[in-house]
Amino acid sequence: MRHRKGGFKLGRNTSHRRALLRNLVTSIIINDRIHTTVTKAKAARPLVEKMITLGKNGSVHARRQALAYLMTPDSVDRLFAVVAPRYADRNGGYSRIIRTGPRQGDAGEMAYIELLGAEQELNEKAQKRADARQKRREELQKQMDEESAVADGGDPNAQP
Repeated sequence: MRHRKGGFKLGRNTSHRRALLRNLVTSIIINDRIHTTVTKAKAARPLVEKMITLGKNGSVHARRQALAYLMTPDSVDRLFAVVAPRYADRNGGYSRIIRTGPRQGDAGEMAYIELLGAEQELNEKAQKRADARQKRREELQKQMDEESAVADGGDPNAQP
């Protein structure tokens, strides 16, 4: 019986599990969204909420507690400067888990865990990636056109 045995073991020993969860929480705070298994997302969710609550507190002691848990100083700065003020008027429920279906390799149930209210920032990042991808595609097409012109024996700089 596992009565009153809260938490997720995640098939790892204590130190590995702690490191995994610290890395997940740090990544969520830095990126606003991560793609992971449902079980890991459920395990990380209360820890993310606690970190945001520390950020809302804003005291030096809270900052030191966050520094002790999060993996990078940049994540602590982002927590206190960007993430926590976003939820100043909200009492809990800062994240959501969106299931995305089974993983290709082993059919593990996958999900996004993301911070609420970060949609605009995530959309901007996605748009920036799409623009960079389009630019690379255009450069590649231009390069291929030049190579085909040279292969045809013509001058690539000559006007058609």
